[in-house]
Amino acid sequence: MMDILLNQVVTKTEDLAELKAMLCFFYLLERKGGHSSFVTYRELLSCVTSMAKMDEETFHQSLSLAVDHGILKKHKNKQEEAYEFASEAWRSLNQRENIFSLYEQNIGMITPMIAEELKEAERLYPEKWIKQAFKEAVMLNKHNWRYISRILEHWASEGKESGKYKRDSKESSPDKYVKGKYGHLVQR
Repeated sequence: MMDILLNQVVTKTEDLAELKAMLCFFYLLERKGGHSSFVTYRELLSCVTSMAKMDEETFHQSLSLAVDHGILKKHKNKQEEAYEFASEAWRSLNQRENIFSLYEQNIGMITPMIAEELKEAERLYPEKWIKQAFKEAVMLNKHNWRYISRILEHWASEGKESGKYKRDSKESSPDKYVKGKYGHLVQR
């Protein structure tokens, strides 16, 4: 991590304020514990004004410099803007393929309410199911958490051993109609 910080941040920064902003960025990213690769503008502003003793105008300029230098990528959605580290090396180092990274890669930024739902899903369902549910939803162009959580709930109620639903198991074979109570009425 220090190699990335020194090689890709310190060598590109030209300004002390920019370096302070980057240190706050990494501090906040580390506090998220790998659950997000994004830091919002408001989170950064709070950090730099309290810890780095920087005013908002200087901070805004330092963020612009970091984006111009290719250190950060800026993302905007309807509610706010967020920043992520632009280096692939950092993302591959810190981004485990967990439910949070899957959400960010396939749906978007994580809100606090969604983070709680993701933690609960991670607790309830096997990792393999979560990855498969995301994959299935994306293949169907359904990029929302509600759809993915319904897939997981369905698998939990129907069963999903070795990738098969209960309805696809031996219990639900076509022979059940021949061998069942009304088997004498069924012709093959």
